[in-house]
Amino acid sequence: MSSISRTLKTTQSSELCTVAAGCFWGVEHMYRKHLNDRIIDAKVGFANGTTTKPSYKDVCNGDTGHAESLQISFEPSKISYKELVEFFFLIHDPTTLNSQGPDTGLQYRSAIFTHDNAQTQIAKQVRQEMQKKWYPHDNVLTSIEPIKCFYDAEDYHQKYLFKNPAGYQCPTHFLRTSPK
Repeated sequence: MSSISRTLKTTQSSELCTVAAGCFWGVEHMYRKHLNDRIIDAKVGFANGTTTKPSYKDVCNGDTGHAESLQISFEPSKISYKELVEFFFLIHDPTTLNSQGPDTGLQYRSAIFTHDNAQTQIAKQVRQEMQKKWYPHDNVLTSIEPIKCFYDAEDYHQKYLFKNPAGYQCPTHFLRTSPK
């Protein structure tokens, strides 16, 4: 099992950020819409489940343990891991357990899948800061766990909302400008 997308563009000095925040179409759309000029590439897929090479249908059934996720490659000289994680907390509701809007199930959980110990520490620090500043009246339920595996979603899911502007977008995926 690999913890990196098989088709993600990277460079010798790039790093990875893998997050899950509900339906991966909306998560990808938000990162590309607001940070596309600062990242190298992004791919939607399935992270940290128990089956090998799951399909979208498998994951939607809810019994594979995978989360619909976004994996991003980035140059730390253009954007930091911390900035990517802070943005993550501003584009979904991290206070709901295994759901975003009408989407419910483990596959829609809020999670940060870290690639090393430094990322784990940064993610924990940012989660604590965001809890205090942006979600003071609700518990942030985002899990932070080491990345175990990542499988690309089928091609038609990549850049889905750019190819299908009228497609389904979770109502919780928007850029927050004030605390909850």
